[in-house]
Amino acid sequence: MASRFSGALQLTDLDDFITPSQECIKPVKIERTKTKTGAKIKIGEDGYFDVSNGKEQKLQKVEITLADCLACSGCITSAESVLVTKQSQEELLRVFSERKYTDNNGVTNDVRLIVISLSPQPTLSLAARYKLTPKEATDKLAGYFKSLGADLVLDMTIAEDFSLLEAQQEFLQRFQNQLHDPKSKNLPMLASSCPGWVCYAEKTHGNFILPYISSTKSPQQIMGSLVKQYLSKCREQNPSEIYHVTFMPCYDKKLEASREDFYSEILQCHDVDCVITSIELEQMLENNNKSLRDVPGMELDWPWEALGEGSPLVRRHVGSGSGGYADQVFLYAAEQLFGEGNAQLTYKNLRNPDFREVVLQKDGQDVLRFAIVNGFRNIQNLVQKLKRGKSPYHYVEVMACPSGCLNGGAQIRPVAGESGRELAVQLELMYSELPLAMPGDNKLVRKLYGEWLDGRDSDKAAAMLHTSYHSVEKSDIALNIKW
Repeated sequence: MASRFSGALQLTDLDDFITPSQECIKPVKIERTKTKTGAKIKIGEDGYFDVSNGKEQKLQKVEITLADCLACSGCITSAESVLVTKQSQEELLRVFSERKYTDNNGVTNDVRLIVISLSPQPTLSLAARYKLTPKEATDKLAGYFKSLGADLVLDMTIAEDFSLLEAQQEFLQRFQNQLHDPKSKNLPMLASSCPGWVCYAEKTHGNFILPYISSTKSPQQIMGSLVKQYLSKCREQNPSEIYHVTFMPCYDKKLEASREDFYSEILQCHDVDCVITSIELEQMLENNNKSLRDVPGMELDWPWEALGEGSPLVRRHVGSGSGGYADQVFLYAAEQLFGEGNAQLTYKNLRNPDFREVVLQKDGQDVLRFAIVNGFRNIQNLVQKLKRGKSPYHYVEVMACPSGCLNGGAQIRPVAGESGRELAVQLELMYSELPLAMPGDNKLVRKLYGEWLDGRDSDKAAAMLHTSYHSVEKSDIALNIKW
């Protein structure tokens, strides 16, 4: 089994998300013959041959889409230089170019509104790369996307707050369900905001692990619902005419955006049409001999006027640079379940700094035990504990990348003379200095629960803010892949 791919597609070991080495294959099903032996494959110097019938028949290389990536357990992260048709900077630039052409010539275009949503991690990556403050980087990114033809450039605080609030409520429900049915698979609740981890779980551990994974959508996909389902109505726009782009720290976010679960047959569109990463944006600038420092800045847009005034600004949350899921859920659960309104968040490193835990004690007993698990080596240890029934945790924030999302697989690499660890520390410091967002205090989110979602416990809220995951059956025959 082999593939043709960029030299960057290598995976040296399970802790090394940034520099992948194992060749990537896509298992595909070959229809079996009536014999019980199945297909026989011969590996030749110039390809693969089916020799089941006594003759060598060269197998055709398979074109795969973005959704096919991570289809095998051998490749558990997306690759750095995978070029896919619908999720590339080339496609984004093509959309911008066509939009400008049609606007200038009075021709009707399929895309009538281009919306860019910025997440904090890649914004900080660009800030570090170009020696800017986070606010300067945010303004210049808004200016750059507007110069290309974007209509709106938004921050994702509302979507991030929704995701955290729903995760809090989901944990309380799971905790209470576990009390009533100790043999159920309600706990530990495993965070679902990292698509690399989710893809790995679906394709490697299937139905065993999926019941533990949170159903709460990631901020990216909640933002997609906000743009396509709410903003479109506010602006009297057909959702399929909105081209929604998210700016993310990770190639796996492309995989997430392309999931069939996030495509609406009724609206005939995805929630997120294109994902652009830190590295890709840097390449876009360099291809035009530009520096982000030289781009005129512009303020972020605020399209939520119907909900009230606000200050659009990339923000942080209490906790890790991956969004603070463990911290937010821990503090909320401590207060709601045990009346501890001032619980202390004191983490203890276990195997390494990427596997750490925090415990709440009451009357000398451990009543809550949470963990943060980053990197696939630690993830495998966690999964093995679950399979042996030895996991002590109630909740785990799981991220595929060592050090989490600030060190995402598509974040800009360290410059000469700078180590990856030094850059990660720098980004953590920058994240800690961002304005703090408190999800429970977000008045706009509260209004959206009522005016958009028909209440927090409605069917519509469940549809817009939650999803499901699926075990992926692996075939036992693989064909050659052309990237």
